[in-house]
Amino acid sequence: QGQLVESGGGLVQPGGSLRLSCAASGFSLSGFAIGWFRQAPGKEREGILCISASDRTRYYKEDVKDRFAISRDNTNNTVYLHMNALKPEDTARYYCAAGFSWLQREMNNARSWGQGTQVTVSS
Repeated sequence: QGQLVESGGGLVQPGGSLRLSCAASGFSLSGFAIGWFRQAPGKEREGILCISASDRTRYYKEDVKDRFAISRDNTNNTVYLHMNALKPEDTARYYCAAGFSWLQREMNNARSWGQGTQVTVSS
């Protein structure tokens, strides 16, 4: 079993920063590719970026490269999404997934998905 729990979302002003956490319980994130995804109301879920099992960053969404980053903390069994210079269009529910491959299409068969954390960017 095991589960992923996202946290760190909230209301932030445009230009602000947030760090989202994806914490695992019941299994180790080490060895898994961890992807971050988001879904805005009325829109399809989109992939943002991923950290591979070998800790290489892979961007699914190229236009966030200058603003978003990902890191892994094996000691705390947590992966972080670092978001800077946030824009209103970043408003969405953010999800993480633990996959067997960093390929975005393979995340549909991920081991686990979290329930998401809401990020709202507004003044």
